[in-house]
Amino acid sequence: MARILVVDDEKPLAETLATILRMNNYEVQVAHDGVEGYNAAALFAPNLIISDVAMPNRNGVEMAIEIRRDLLGIQILLISGQATTVGLLEAARQRGYDFECLAKPIHPLDLLNKIATLLTRSAAAKQAS
Repeated sequence: MARILVVDDEKPLAETLATILRMNNYEVQVAHDGVEGYNAAALFAPNLIISDVAMPNRNGVEMAIEIRRDLLGIQILLISGQATTVGLLEAARQRGYDFECLAKPIHPLDLLNKIATLLTRSAAAKQAS
């Protein structure tokens, strides 16, 4: 069973995503800001992190960069409903970090399809190494 960490400061949204994922047989943990998300990732060791971009204490892009740097092998999918995300993602690319990002609101089927793609990509990379 794949493990997914959901990180979003909008608690109702985070819990809704977690419920959808659990109903689709994923093991899920939830965190509510970038600091909590990083710490949860280190302990939970997820296969995938779904994170909002705009959050207090550490935005999702900075958290994702730290996770990519420190915790290898975790797929990361960023979600955002804010136009300011483009600048944060571009700044990350200039630092050598490229992340997939979906716009909110996300239809559950689109999210589940993206998750399946990312987890398949991760499994293929592990087999190749």
